[in-house]
Amino acid sequence: MDEERALYIVRAGEAGAIERVLRDYSDKHRATFKFESTDEDKRKKLCEGIFKVLVKDIPTTCQVSCLEVLRILSRDKKVLVPVTTKENMQILLRLAKLNESDDSLEKVSEFPVIVESLKCLCNIVFNSQMAQQLSLELNLAAKLCNLLRKCKDRKFISDIKCFDLRLLFLLSLLHTDIRSQLRYELQGLALLTQILESAFSIKWTDEYESAIDRNGPPLSPQETDCAIEALKALFNVTVDSWKAHKESDSHQFRVMAAVLRHCLLIVGPTEDKTEELHSNAVNLLSNVPVSCLDVLICPLTHEETAQEATTLDELPNDKTAEKETVLKNNTMVYNGMNMEAIHVLLSFMEKRIDKGSSYREGLTPVLSLLTECSRAHRNIRKFLKDQVLPPLRDVTNRPEVGSTVRNKLVRLMTHVDLGVKQIAAEFLFVLCKERVDSLLKYTGYGNAAGLLAARGLLAGGRGDNWYSEDEDTDTEEYKNAKPKEELLKPMGLKPDGTITPLEEALNQYSVIEETSSDTD
Repeated sequence: MDEERALYIVRAGEAGAIERVLRDYSDKHRATFKFESTDEDKRKKLCEGIFKVLVKDIPTTCQVSCLEVLRILSRDKKVLVPVTTKENMQILLRLAKLNESDDSLEKVSEFPVIVESLKCLCNIVFNSQMAQQLSLELNLAAKLCNLLRKCKDRKFISDIKCFDLRLLFLLSLLHTDIRSQLRYELQGLALLTQILESAFSIKWTDEYESAIDRNGPPLSPQETDCAIEALKALFNVTVDSWKAHKESDSHQFRVMAAVLRHCLLIVGPTEDKTEELHSNAVNLLSNVPVSCLDVLICPLTHEETAQEATTLDELPNDKTAEKETVLKNNTMVYNGMNMEAIHVLLSFMEKRIDKGSSYREGLTPVLSLLTECSRAHRNIRKFLKDQVLPPLRDVTNRPEVGSTVRNKLVRLMTHVDLGVKQIAAEFLFVLCKERVDSLLKYTGYGNAAGLLAARGLLAGGRGDNWYSEDEDTDTEEYKNAKPKEELLKPMGLKPDGTITPLEEALNQYSVIEETSSDTD
């Protein structure tokens, strides 16, 4: 009934009546996402009627009402089949200011029309394969980048940027060819990084260092959403960058990594939005060539160095093992380097472990990132080793028992999900410089057996990667307990099913085999 009345007015009414009836329809169906199949034909005709109205000279408020209803109807894939034409797509491109190359965004009254047109395009491109194909034909990605360049430094058009970026993300998700076009032809890496800089209001203090206002307000909801959409689009643009990249791209990747470091050190309007922001930053950092991740840490300034020295002097002499890591003015410092961003990543990882679900999607990206950072950058590895695997003092409980980060990671080493189990074990192995004896010391033989078997290291030794030979000091507690640690002994099953040291089990099987041969 709603569609019939709206269709009658759209076909025969004047602009004011059309605006009123469509506003009523929009208010009633704003939260509608499932539609009755019996009214499908009426909805198709209503869509066609709306497009015919949009080409007329009607007031801006009427255009917005038309587009709001079109956005609601475009949630139905079946309705889009007859109305997704090149002509109709071009109508929406014109209203979204995607056709004009020189037109500036000066008329504030037009902003709602631009935003609603972009929202419609997002729905239509997402739900219609024909629209996806037409997007290539109409070179929509280039038009979206052009619109972004017009508004990248404007502070009051966040919604336009947000839905432009969302549409760019959808296109690059649905068409792999567009990723290459964005990366090279349209200079998308630099453009999207600049959008992030603008969203975060970054002020550079050095080539790859930004000023962090610790007492400043959180990021606004609008700029947070804009940043999240830019991060998602950048992820698609850089998805294969870690495999191979030109040396000339290193500077741009370092700039992007520095922007992402800034992202990790700020907060959004809510805790959930902050986590979403940081989650997308982690995903994008996973695409950055590992050699460019050195900008996640930075040397202290002269003032910070002086503060660190004072803090170290304040520590008692019996705390020398803890002197390398200090917390001064909310800054995590290690070996003369600012480790705030790495500490945020570590805290993010622990929160994802504590959630206890969706490990593959939520936990493995940050674990993989920390593993690669540790493998490639000595200071990061040493800092994480200090935080995750501090000197052993409690040698009475099993490694998987307890609430420390080490205990949580050790428990993951026997997780049912093979991918989760492997990356948790790999992370700890890298922190141990891929030395079997060190890994066993912190995790126990049973927990480490899967990784060691896969690496062919059950008999001991170390992995293939080279690490510096800095000493790994043992506590007095561990030195006293080490001779009694029977759990480090490889075990196996005897023919009768009981457990015995591995060497003895193998000998018994050899005897049985020889006896069987003699009998034959």
